[in-house]
Amino acid sequence: MSEPRKKLFLLDALALIYRAHFAFSKTPRINSKGMSTGAALGFTNTLVEVLTKEQPTHIGVAFDSPAKTFRHDSFPEYKANRQAQPEDISIAIPYCKKIVEAFNIPVLIMDGYEADDIIGTLSCKAEQAGFDVYMMTPDKDYCQMVTEHVYLYKPAFLGNAVEVWDVQKVLDKWEIERVEQVIDILGLQGDAVDNIPGIPGIGEKTAKSLIKQFGSVENLVASTDQLKGKQKENVINFADQGLLSKELATIHRDVPIAFNEEALLYNGPNEEQLTELFAELEFRQLAQRVLGKSLASATAAAPAIGRKAKAADASQTSLFGAPAASETAEAPAPEAGEVLPAQMQTINTTLHDYHLINTPELRQSLVQYLKLQDEISWDTETTGIDPITARLVGMSFSYRPGEAYYVPVPHQNPDEAQQLVEEFREVLENPNIAKVGQNIKYDITVLKKYNVEVQGPIFDTMLAHYLLEPEMRHNMDVLSETYLNYSPVSITALIGPKGKNQLTMADLKPEQVSDYACEDADITLRLKNYFEPLLQEQGLMKLFREVETPLVQVLADMEHEGISIDANALADISVQLEQEIGQIEKSIFEIAGEKFNIGSPKQLGDILFDKLQLHGKSKIKKTKTGQYATGEEILSKLAGEHEIVKLILDHRELSKLKSTYVDALPQLVCSLDNRVHTSFNQAVTATGRLSSTNPNLQNIPIRTERGREIRKAFVPRNSKHQIISADYSQIELRIMAHFSGDETMKTAFRNGLDIHASTASKVFHVPLQEVTSEMRRKAKTINFGIIYGISAFGLSERLAIPRREAVDIIEAYFQEFDAVKAYMDGAVEKARELEYAETLLGRRRYLRDINSRNATIRNFAERNAINAPIQGTAADIIKIAMINIQDYLRQEKLQTRMVLQVHDELLFDAPKEEVEIVTPKIVELMTNALQLSVPMEVGLGVGNDWLEAH
Repeated sequence: MSEPRKKLFLLDALALIYRAHFAFSKTPRINSKGMSTGAALGFTNTLVEVLTKEQPTHIGVAFDSPAKTFRHDSFPEYKANRQAQPEDISIAIPYCKKIVEAFNIPVLIMDGYEADDIIGTLSCKAEQAGFDVYMMTPDKDYCQMVTEHVYLYKPAFLGNAVEVWDVQKVLDKWEIERVEQVIDILGLQGDAVDNIPGIPGIGEKTAKSLIKQFGSVENLVASTDQLKGKQKENVINFADQGLLSKELATIHRDVPIAFNEEALLYNGPNEEQLTELFAELEFRQLAQRVLGKSLASATAAAPAIGRKAKAADASQTSLFGAPAASETAEAPAPEAGEVLPAQMQTINTTLHDYHLINTPELRQSLVQYLKLQDEISWDTETTGIDPITARLVGMSFSYRPGEAYYVPVPHQNPDEAQQLVEEFREVLENPNIAKVGQNIKYDITVLKKYNVEVQGPIFDTMLAHYLLEPEMRHNMDVLSETYLNYSPVSITALIGPKGKNQLTMADLKPEQVSDYACEDADITLRLKNYFEPLLQEQGLMKLFREVETPLVQVLADMEHEGISIDANALADISVQLEQEIGQIEKSIFEIAGEKFNIGSPKQLGDILFDKLQLHGKSKIKKTKTGQYATGEEILSKLAGEHEIVKLILDHRELSKLKSTYVDALPQLVCSLDNRVHTSFNQAVTATGRLSSTNPNLQNIPIRTERGREIRKAFVPRNSKHQIISADYSQIELRIMAHFSGDETMKTAFRNGLDIHASTASKVFHVPLQEVTSEMRRKAKTINFGIIYGISAFGLSERLAIPRREAVDIIEAYFQEFDAVKAYMDGAVEKARELEYAETLLGRRRYLRDINSRNATIRNFAERNAINAPIQGTAADIIKIAMINIQDYLRQEKLQTRMVLQVHDELLFDAPKEEVEIVTPKIVELMTNALQLSVPMEVGLGVGNDWLEAH
């Protein structure tokens, strides 16, 4: 019996790095030093996955050499049209080489040759030496090297599973008889990315057809008498170019590189090197996955710093009479800009004074010391993550770094729990004691259950970091490891991993919770001390103090209040939708001539593009798995071509409406008060806008009649109340008018003119009274599109007009609104200099790719440079309005409650007798939230449900 073949993986590094870069392009990973690490992270994840799942006996990673290759000698323009390599990739490549070396895997590179040539050569030699070889790359060109024992291994990407291509798969996919014919097809069709010219007029489909008929490029060139028309002319005139293209597309398998079986043998990583690299790149989860421990435990413990005596007054003395732990343990948090030490600290490697406060006497003593403080860090431990239903398990306090106290709460007995919380009321409700917390809105909302209204200035470390780095993650563990070089105790170390067997804090004894809870309060205080000077430095303190921080209390009130849902109305809508969906399905099946699963992209694609032959196959896109693409964008373009497409889009819309809102909303009603309590997220969107979850009310459809009907279900608390809706009108266009100073726009807004009709009059050069509805529609699209940097292609798509007409409209717009063009150009130039854009109040959106040499990436950043100040200022305005309205309602002791914020709209639940009192004040406070050079306009409505009010 023959021995099993050894398993060699050869990875095309640059192809995998590029793939990782684009996977993270919409959700970039930035470490604490401002370096983009997404490409390196994605590459490393891929490498780890291969090592874990495929368990190769041998492995090597091939990199392209920066030197010119032999292909440049044959064709100097080879790869000449390639866009400049994105900076992120240029940064990632040397790190990826270090990572490969740290895994004890050979880096394969040779001047004059590309990675595919190296992999091709080693594949041949390894196959002859008895190996099964897997060429890991997303590059289809490698198909030409697939043999009985050499496979193309296409990695998983964006939801598509790993694919392993053998000889038969290559033959089927390329529609050829011999694998080497892949090169002929590549030669004929050319490659725009590598600037391989091919033969004009021949694309992939034609190339396959010609190779099926003639067998090779050489045979095609020799048989032009069998061709006709323009194709014959092109093949004759460009025969040499076609043959050269075939040569350029050929992967050479004679690179002078030795096959060293022993060097390619995989024996595991160098843990020390990996630990240092992962720490530098801040790959915490990867460290846990690869090294089996956190970065903190993977690094050596630092020596403890000796105690220092220091005299202190009563407010600085420890509850237990000892000097504060911050004077005895590790050094304080580093100043802004200071380089952090490489070694990660933990609770086990630093001195700390954490105390369990579990007797009435100790609680009384703690309260006395807390009352002496100007500022305390405070955190809660609860029975769950929903602040409306969660019960207190304990509270922790810290007023000096390194020292903290945990107070267990008898959560099993509500009366005793309430009684204990009462002992701390005078501290929590003291307006002169500042409260520091991480996501403190949660803790404030939990305390409302115990009738405690937390007061005093707030410092939320999550929100502080959100302003400093809006696109990074903001959870406490990440912040602590990133800025304090300290790895907190993991929650899973206490309650276990997620799943049905996971415990809650209520299942643990106070002694088990104490250190964890104390550490939370302690770390939060230290983060506050680190972030505060950064906010001052970057001019963000006013925004933090006057907008984000006061908004915490407002949102806590709104979440606690909730809103009533009419379940009967939703039930009626559900029945109607079920009937409509059934009728649409019936119509679709009749047109299709058969029943099929409308929700299956494969079955749907087969019906639309194979059976009904919509929009010639050559123009139809396919996914990576070879299925027809049937996304909404594609179907929308086909909606006018066939009745069935419009029906499918209607079916999708109604099905989503039913499942996401109509049937889901009743499940979210809280059993304690029969109301829905959405959670408002302050630190999610990069623009400053609020988002909401459980339910996500920002996505309730409003453009269709059925979508708008969902609002019927949002009702006042009883028949004695009504819903008030107050909605900013065209807020972003007004902000654009202010930023640009465009007199035409400002005049239109000041005089209450129809801004879209006014724009149409200017762009189409007709008097205002002669503007048609079609002109106004086009002007409305460009008015809003300009804010988002719409292109001529985008405008032509939205308006279903020729590209040339779209170009003319945009040019006419900028001629008439030259101040808007000047603002846009100025915004981009300013962002290029600063690498961020900012709102009127100084909210920043970092645009680290604004100077990228890659046009696609740079253009995306440029659009954000124009839009971020506008969207962000709109977000700031509605936040200020919410704060001022809530202050007014509290001061006047009114019963009207603000219950929802959705986009530019605020919703109130008001007693009928207060409606006439509060409505003019709501409009006034919203209108004057932030003074601009153009007036704000607020639409206001009152009704017995949200739909009626809106």
